[in-house]
Amino acid sequence: MRDDLFLRGQKVPMTKEAVRALALERLELPCYGHLIDVGAGTGSVALEAALRFPDLQVTAIERNPAALALISENRQRLGCHNVAIIAGVAPLANTAAADAIFIGGSGGHLTDLIDWALMTLKPDGRLVLTFILLNNLNDALAHLQRCAVSQLDCVQLQLSTLTPLGSGHYFKPNNPTYLISCHKEARNV
Repeated sequence: MRDDLFLRGQKVPMTKEAVRALALERLELPCYGHLIDVGAGTGSVALEAALRFPDLQVTAIERNPAALALISENRQRLGCHNVAIIAGVAPLANTAAADAIFIGGSGGHLTDLIDWALMTLKPDGRLVLTFILLNNLNDALAHLQRCAVSQLDCVQLQLSTLTPLGSGHYFKPNNPTYLISCHKEARNV
């Protein structure tokens, strides 16, 4: 989905189109029934997943009141009735088991979120995380290497967008984004 299909707000983060496309691919959603989107921002990942897979149950967790309002507006505009919005700070107690979890924001609780995600995921579930900060990338990789995960993978995406400048055009660079994906090992339930 194009980014301009989502309502945006000041200081409300959004996973951009190219990053979102790869994240959704890595989540392997056609195989699954419940996705949790942690730090949902505008809801772009949760809502695109819900639109692509109408039978998928999606839970969007967000703590920012402005972002919660945007997710709700975007959900209504796009007709995503299979998205539940939870106002709160993850990790949350008593969260329903999930087949896939996307973490787009950690709020400074990265290792706690990873541990919670691995406890919440069903065996062989998918975990996908995105970062723009190198220290978060390093912390996540170091922590995941000590966890019961398989197929641990990481890519850096560096995107630029064609932008007008005077009578010509140039490629305006976006921040590099790091994407980690892995499976929860089935044998360590």
